[in-house]
Amino acid sequence: MSQTLWFTLMIILSLITGITAFVPHAALKRSATSSVQNKVWATTIGRFDKLTIKDIVSDMFADNPFVLANSTVFDAVEKMNDFNRGSVVIVDEENQFKGIFTERDFVTKVFESQLPAAETFITEVMTPKEECSTLAPDTPIGTCRELMLEQNRRRMPIVDSSTGEAIGVVSIRDIIRSLADDDKERLLYGPTYEEAIQEAKSRANRLALQESETGGLAQQDLFRTAFVLSGAVVGAGLIQGDWIAGHEQISMIAIFTLGYLGIIFETIFEFNKAAISLLMSVALWVTLAGASMTTGGDPNFVLGKLGENIGDVSSIVFFLMGAMTIVEIVDAHQGFKVVTDLIESKDKRALMWIIGLITFFMSAILDNLTTTIVMVSLIKKILPNDEDRKLFGAMIVIAANAGGAWTPIGDVTTTMLWIDGQISVGPTMTSLFIPSILSTITSIFFLQKQIPEGEQVEQDTSIMSTALAPRGKLVFGTGIAGLLSVPLFKAETGLPPYLGMLAALGIMWTLTDILHAGEGKEGREDLMAPAALRNIDTSGVLFFLGILLSVGALDSAGILGNLAQFLDQNIQSESIIASTIGVASAIIDNVPLVAATMGMYPISQVPMDSPLWQQIAFCAGTGGSLLVIGSAAGVALMGIEKVDFMWYAKRITASAFAGYIVGIGAYLLQAQVFS
Repeated sequence: MSQTLWFTLMIILSLITGITAFVPHAALKRSATSSVQNKVWATTIGRFDKLTIKDIVSDMFADNPFVLANSTVFDAVEKMNDFNRGSVVIVDEENQFKGIFTERDFVTKVFESQLPAAETFITEVMTPKEECSTLAPDTPIGTCRELMLEQNRRRMPIVDSSTGEAIGVVSIRDIIRSLADDDKERLLYGPTYEEAIQEAKSRANRLALQESETGGLAQQDLFRTAFVLSGAVVGAGLIQGDWIAGHEQISMIAIFTLGYLGIIFETIFEFNKAAISLLMSVALWVTLAGASMTTGGDPNFVLGKLGENIGDVSSIVFFLMGAMTIVEIVDAHQGFKVVTDLIESKDKRALMWIIGLITFFMSAILDNLTTTIVMVSLIKKILPNDEDRKLFGAMIVIAANAGGAWTPIGDVTTTMLWIDGQISVGPTMTSLFIPSILSTITSIFFLQKQIPEGEQVEQDTSIMSTALAPRGKLVFGTGIAGLLSVPLFKAETGLPPYLGMLAALGIMWTLTDILHAGEGKEGREDLMAPAALRNIDTSGVLFFLGILLSVGALDSAGILGNLAQFLDQNIQSESIIASTIGVASAIIDNVPLVAATMGMYPISQVPMDSPLWQQIAFCAGTGGSLLVIGSAAGVALMGIEKVDFMWYAKRITASAFAGYIVGIGAYLLQAQVFS
């Protein structure tokens, strides 16, 4: 009776969700993104709309340099130096605006072209008025700030809209100076949680109402509703307890398949995959428990199996949370600049090789997701061109996935295999390093051919470098040492790796408390462990939790054992099995695939460090690079650089597949040579 009630409630919830699916979710999604990007301005924008440019720049003529259009570059630079400004306004004899000359113009048009400053007229190298976005003196500074962000500019000319006369220049520094003390605090440290949430809700409501007035349904809404209704139909069938008792495995496969579809097509349904995995795991365990009760089985059997799975899964969850928090603390102290500041090459092909190899080895120490986020953030400061950043970002995904495959802490799937005892540190690193590095080199070799030979990186002086945070090197060294100490901890104590990771986190937490003691809340809050814990990808951790619990339910029901028997009877080659899992991980998340494989082949049958486990570690890690949705690193790239599925498939998949095949071949050849 209780089971019937539970499924009835689930169907009601599904139907309600199906109805609400017709709400224009795209507006909500854009609103959420906008609120994150603008969170530090959430509570100041109202006052910004009341202030105008003429309110914050006291004397525009006195504060800004002007030169005539017949002046030379040397004259313009002298003016900029005299006024200590990064730009100069170009006018004619009647003070009509003709253009603007900035530091960036000097670097990209004069210095790099080696033009003589004293002989080059300013009109030859300035940014003409046709290419400039200008502002009127009565423009609200909130609007001014939005335009600067959209166009990636630090300063904009001020022109009288009625006469066309140049008035001056407003910079982002002028806007910051205009802030009240409480607004400056929000700019530096962010708004309060309540302020940010309230602003997000307000923006979401406004956009949703605007979009609903236009009428029509998005295609995603139809897919989403069909998915929810399918879930309701499956749930209705599962209400029949007698039917479940006789078809337990079919019922669980149906739930798992439906949940998997929701995860695979997350971008279409716009349901977070963490929510789907959690619902799927609960439904599977309830089904297993209901079938056991109906058939008169031991009531403690399911509870015992659930307890075992919780113990196994929690060790992975604690490990991930500890590692992600340590990385967040290091990043908050800008510790990764120790690595990124070493990159000086301006040749794009050479730069791709440098970043690719740094990513490969960094991912082996950290993890592929964190490394991708760090390195993609880095190339934003190096490459101003969007297409370049997409290409380099895709290369980073490939290198990060391959780099994470040959160490137990570099990828969540290898971590799972390591913690569960399928692989050990030494044999895994020695057996998978050569296949992983050759896979990376092969993919980069083909990707760099998309860059014209000799093409240089365009200097973007609008992006200013920030100094390394105080004590950043110490925090960086301690964090990396903590991560590297985890395998040693396991080897020396015999205790689970997550205890070593938690110990490293405790050391980092204490270190940052000591370093920032007495600095006051405002000076240290964002550098402390509590802030890092707020910033980690909690939804990703919950996704892993739901997936692993789901796979545990299938294993407890004997479904994975039956699948293993089928593979053994029909596919004799371990290499083909591992390669198939790798290709499948490009479409289906590699976490459940590896988890299912772990359940299919017990250690008693396939011992630790066997070729099957090593090949699965490599293939599941690198196979996810074949499609952008195939790995957490690829999904992160989609969010950061807006890389879409088809662009990646056309430009990247072939190169990734070439590296994948070379890596598998290298492993098999290596095994033959050293056997």
